[in-house]
Amino acid sequence: MGRGKIEIKLIENPTNRQVTYSKRRNGIFKKAHELSVLCDAKVSLIMFSKNNKMHEYISPGLSTKKIIDQYQKTLGDIDLWHSHYEKMLENLKKLKDINNKLRRQIRNRIGEGSLDMDDMSFQQLRTLEEDMVSAIAKIRERKFHVIRTRTETCRKKVRSLEQMNGNLLLELFVVVYVVAMG
Repeated sequence: MGRGKIEIKLIENPTNRQVTYSKRRNGIFKKAHELSVLCDAKVSLIMFSKNNKMHEYISPGLSTKKIIDQYQKTLGDIDLWHSHYEKMLENLKKLKDINNKLRRQIRNRIGEGSLDMDDMSFQQLRTLEEDMVSAIAKIRERKFHVIRTRTETCRKKVRSLEQMNGNLLLELFVVVYVVAMG
């Protein structure tokens, strides 16, 4: 008596779907291992779950890179690593350009970029000036805020001390009065 056939469609219930994925993943890995051992085949199996969790099986003594290299040799002129390397170099060049631009802007803003300023257009100099004026205004606003806060704190302390002084004078007056009357 064999199992009944099931309809192959998406399992709606997420829990059931995860359980089925896990069982079938283990089953396919078992089959890959059997194929590798029984037939001396080079097997590589890479799976990604819905949550992007990677699961892989690779025949003993192999690596994913060796399998992909052999795949490339079999196909001929496709070089997956080279194109990836080229993209990484291009990305590195863009990041270096951004880094250099940011460093130049920092040097200009702290006044060390005089050589760079010689190469700047009038509009770039004007923009730099506006940025500096804006930065100075923000710094000034922050400075005055700190001064106002500290001044208000000092005033509160002075009022508190004056009140304590008044209370002490009143207590002193009462003690002197009681001693004089007594």
